Parts: sequence; C-alpha cells; structure tokens
Amino acid sequence: MEFAYDGGGLAKGGTVTLYVDGDKVAEGRVEGTIPMVFSADETLDVGRDTASPVSDDYSGERSIFTGEVKWVQIDLGDDAEDADHLITPEERLRVAMARQ
Repeated sequence: MEFAYDGGGLAKGGTVTLYVDGDKVAEGRVEGTIPMVFSADETLDVGRDTASPVSDDYSGERSIFTGEVKWVQIDLGDDAEDADHLITPEERLRVAMARQ
C-alpha cells in the first residue's frame, strides 16, 4: 500500500494505492487522517483486524485474509514531514499524558 499524503499540515487526506506482488490492483481516496495519536489498545494486524474494524463493511471472522502474506514493508519516504513543530510543548505533554 502506498499513501500519497496531500501535505500542508496535519490531518489532511491523500491517495491510497494498493499493490499485490508489485502490481497496482486498486486506488482510492482518504479524505482525512488522524492528526497525532493512535489508540494505545489498537493493533497492527496483517490479514485480519482484531480490534476496531477498519470499515463498517468489515465482518470479523468472515473478512480474514486466507492467502499467504510473504512480507510487509513499511517505508517512510524522504519527503515525510516532521510535524513536531506544529504543536506546542504543552500540547505535546497533554498528548503524552493521555496515553498513560
């Protein structure tokens, strides 16, 4: 999956492109993203979602991928924006304490 962020600050959207074995198989639009913190109780799953569903269309056990995933690669491009300067130290502390 490739996410081409619109840029221009936090929580913007972007284009998502899905690849299988290097071949583009789907493309779609995400109108907005989460600006800073993900839930501490969410999971990072491959082939199934064991926490909050990714979509209302997700049907739990019937939506499990039954194929073989040989690898997952996560790359952050050189153009990945460092957004630390967009929040104050006080906001950063509030976010850190919210995770406790």
